[in-house]
Order: sequence, then structure tokens, then C-alpha cells
Amino acid sequence: MKEHNLTDWLPTTKKEVELRGWDELDVILFSGDAYVDHPSFGAAVIGRILEAQGLKVAIVPQPNWRDDLRDFKKLGKPRLFFGISAGCMDSMVNKYTANKRLRSEDAYTPDGRHDMRPEYPTIVYSQILKKLYPDVPVIIGGIEASLRRLTHYDYWQDKVRQSILIDSGADLLIYGMGEKPITDLCRRMSANPVIPTDILQTAYVCKKEEFKSGENDLRLYSHEECLKDKKKQAENFRHIEEESNKYAAQRIIQESGKKVVVVNPPYPPMTQGELDMSFDLPYTRLPHPKYKNKRIPAYDMIKFSVNLHRGCFGGCAFCTISAHQGKFIVSRSKESILKEVKAITEMPDFKGYLSDLGGPSANMYAMRGKDESMCRRCKRPSCIHPKVCPNLNTDHRPLLDIYHAVDALPGIKKSFIGSGVRYDLLLHESKDPAVNKSTQEYTRELIMKHVSGRLKVAPEHTSDKVLYVMRKPPFEQFERFKKIFDRINTEHNLRQQIIPYFISSHPGCTSEDMAELAVITKRLDFHLEQVQDFTPTPMTVATEAWYTGYHPYTLEPIFSAKTQKEKLAQRMFFFWYKPEERKNIMNELRRIGRNDLIDKLYKKR
Repeated sequence: MKEHNLTDWLPTTKKEVELRGWDELDVILFSGDAYVDHPSFGAAVIGRILEAQGLKVAIVPQPNWRDDLRDFKKLGKPRLFFGISAGCMDSMVNKYTANKRLRSEDAYTPDGRHDMRPEYPTIVYSQILKKLYPDVPVIIGGIEASLRRLTHYDYWQDKVRQSILIDSGADLLIYGMGEKPITDLCRRMSANPVIPTDILQTAYVCKKEEFKSGENDLRLYSHEECLKDKKKQAENFRHIEEESNKYAAQRIIQESGKKVVVVNPPYPPMTQGELDMSFDLPYTRLPHPKYKNKRIPAYDMIKFSVNLHRGCFGGCAFCTISAHQGKFIVSRSKESILKEVKAITEMPDFKGYLSDLGGPSANMYAMRGKDESMCRRCKRPSCIHPKVCPNLNTDHRPLLDIYHAVDALPGIKKSFIGSGVRYDLLLHESKDPAVNKSTQEYTRELIMKHVSGRLKVAPEHTSDKVLYVMRKPPFEQFERFKKIFDRINTEHNLRQQIIPYFISSHPGCTSEDMAELAVITKRLDFHLEQVQDFTPTPMTVATEAWYTGYHPYTLEPIFSAKTQKEKLAQRMFFFWYKPEERKNIMNELRRIGRNDLIDKLYKKR
């Protein structure tokens, strides 16, 4: 592997800017994460995309917002704008557990320190920059801004908040994956320094009297109407989700006080060439040298992994991937993937094992609609719920071809699949026998060659009623997949485990559903480890249902466990096998009139 110079990274200090011989910067990016120059880290991707346009870009990672603000002043004013991202993960999820307790570490910070970013960095950084440099445009993006582009429920403050554009004072918001909008923005602003308001996949705010409506606008209930009526907030969300998953979406308008928030439609999905270009930029694939001898947990996790595609058509009710990346899958070319794998094999501490050849869902690579004109008319948020769309091509052969090509490379001993696998795609019966054959081959090969002892899958619950609300397949599909997994392991004398993920306190889930989950997982001989309490995050169906008490698509009332007591009463059922939970569980089962389940959980066999 080549030796790196300091100038191989984007500059982060005045000295590093001078080393490049620059006397002015075009764009300065502020990030809530440490700077890791790798295609999995958003600030690095945006920085490299702008650099490829010939722009002079610097990154200020994790600026100190508490002191004399020297980090915000040290690089001066950029020619075009300041860009802000709170980081790769929602800053509040990153900082707090579902119980609103501080997490023990921040995965995107050197040595996992959890005091290196404020709450809501997008708002804090924007307000500081606006105060220091009122005449310089501030552009916000990344997951935190993206999911708060309109009126949203904030779990941590337990209130409905207006668009983050208004709270932050920023001039423009880029939502979703930012390569295309930021490229267009820089091109336009280089020719004319005024911020354009017609770029796709951006949102902006204007005064009511200055707003010009268009004939294709979708007008939501105003922020004030949502504060007064939870049902209107739920109704709004259905439109927001449908538009973010449509090929040709409408412009969304929402009034908030004396202002109007305007969300332009998203770009059509990237082409393979555009996605390849983003991944093929000259990343060092390493943390900036300023973090020498420090551990960045998120980097350790992805250091030897490769992302094959973007997007997810699962549409799970609690997940933000489709809200941010969209439901249409954009896959990298085989050449681009192999080029990245070869770069990994040259890393000095690589021992021959790839930790993940995956994506948002591991086995959606190269899947798309057979007739694209049908996809262009569709507004379903999921292509596989309640049933797999007959227009979806579920062929696993392109993905098998990638696995074979990667495993044939010198220096690769084994490639593992660390991302979650959709078993409903593996069990789907297509009308094409060749596709069904590819699915069986994929399943067998996955289990025999690509499991590092434990395969992650996410049934999420055992109750079909709850699973329907989650937009997940019926539990019997998980049981069928587990039988296949166990059979293949037995046939080949493999000692591998299936690790299921489950969620408690999801909208629609009661203590009784959790009690039955305990009985079913006991029957399957699981002692659950990978579990979580539902955390309401902005811009998901589940969060809107949880907060409003109505399902956004039916507007029917829906139950959610909300108090600490209710949530803990559900969560404890995951751990029925722990002696310290036994008494509480038995008391809860008596309370809900399910004494029959006490015997099923605790009678001696």
C-alpha cells in the first residue's frame, strides 16, 4: 500500500490549506463526525465529489461549539457556502438510548467519547455560522436535516417541531443522498452567487407573501394545524412518504407561521455510472492522521466491508433508509466493487477476511422492476409488503456473480455477509424457474460460505398483527427459513447460529403480543440477545403512529406502549430466561389474564 502524505486527505486546518498552496476555499464543510476519508462517511463523500469538480474544499470535523468558537473561524469565509452535516447517524439516536439515557460511547468519535458533538448539531453549527458570517450561505444536509425537513415529532423533546430549516436559520436543505444536488448547486453558484431555489432534492423557506404556488404542488396541513390536531399530522405523513418513494414526485408545500417551507421533488435514481463515480473517488480509506493511535468504533466496523448498492424497497415502518436513500435500488458495477476490494487487500492489517459484502439489505443487489414504466406510476412504499410485487425481479444471479468474482481475487480468504438478509426474498416463488433456482443457490451458498458463525436476520416480532403494522412478513416465513438454515448446517456439519433481531413497544404491540413472543422464541430455543425497544425517529410511519395514535394510512386508532412502565413491561419478555425477570413476568401475565402462558414459560419439561 502506498505511503500517504498529509495532503492526501482534504484539509482540516489552516496549515493543511497552506500546504496545498491555496489562499481561498470554495466550500467549508462542518461535520458532527470525526473525519474518516472513506465512502461510508458522508462528509468525505461530499468533500471528494466537490474536489472532483475542481473546487477547493476543507472539512472541520467535530468543531468545539463551547469555547471562543475558534474552530468556526479558523478557515475564514468560503467563496460559495458553508456545508453542515450532523453526521452519518441521527445525532439524538447516536447520543441516547430508547430510554433517553446517555449512550456509553459515540461510534463516530475518536475513542468513542460522547461529549464531542452537541444535541442537534445541524441547528447549533448553523446558528453559530450565521452569527459569525451573516452574509455567507449555509447549506444543511445529512440524515439529521433530511428527516426533519418538514413538521415532525421529536421524541427526545416530546414535541412536534417545525422544519429544521426554520430552527437552524440555514439557507437551503439538501435531503437524501447529496451528490447530485450539491454538484448542481456548486455549478450554479459558481456562475451566479445567488442560492437557486429550483434544484431537485432541496428544500428552502420563504415568506408567505413571496411564495409562488405551482399547479403540481402538494399542500400539507400547516405546522399550526398539526400542533392542534394529531390526525392531521398523521395524514400529512402519508403524503410525505409516498412522494419520497415516487419516481416523479410533486413539490411539497407547508406553511409554518409567516413562512412557507418548500420541498422540491427528488432526483430520479442515480445511474450505475454516477454511483460508481462516487465510490471510485481517491479516498485514502483511513481516518485523518490527527486521530493517530485513537480508535473510531464506526470505522473499525466498516474498515474491511464493501457497500454494493444504495436504496431499500423493504419499506419497514420503523426504518428511515427509504426516506433518505429511496426505495429504488442503484447498484455498483462489478468493476467498481472489485476495484474497492483490491484496495482493501492492499491495506497493511488486512488478513484476508471481508467483514461484509452488503448494503442496506444484503440481498437486493441489482433488483428492480421488470417493467420500469409500472415503477414510474407506483407509489407503494414497499415492493415486498404485504406481498412481493409481481413486477419485481428477484433474481439473485447478479449477486452470486459478485460473490464469486470477489472470492476469486488473490488475497481474499473469505467474504462474509454482515448486513441483514431479507429471507422473504429467499422464500419468494417466482414464475420464472431460473430465478427460483438462483434463489435456492444463493441461500445454500450464503449459509455454506458467507456466514461468520452467526447470520443476522430481522423477523422483528412473532405476532402477525404487529408484523403487518411493521410491514414485515408473517413469522411463519422466519420459521421456514430457520428450518432451511438448520438443514443445510446439519448436511454440511456446520456449527452456525441464526441471530434474530426483535423490537418491543412498536405501535400495535401489546404486553400479550410480547408474552406470546417469549413463548414462541422459547419453543425455538432462542435466548435473545439482539433486541431493542422501539425508538421513535423522525420521518417514519411507526413514529407518526406512535405519537399521533393513528395509523397514517388508515387513520384508524392504534395502541402504543408509551410510558416507562409500559415499555419495560414489554421489554422484559425478551429475557424470560433470566431468573431476575421471572417474578415480574408472572405478575404481568396474571394482570393481563394469561395465566396459561406461565406454564408454557416456566413449567419443567
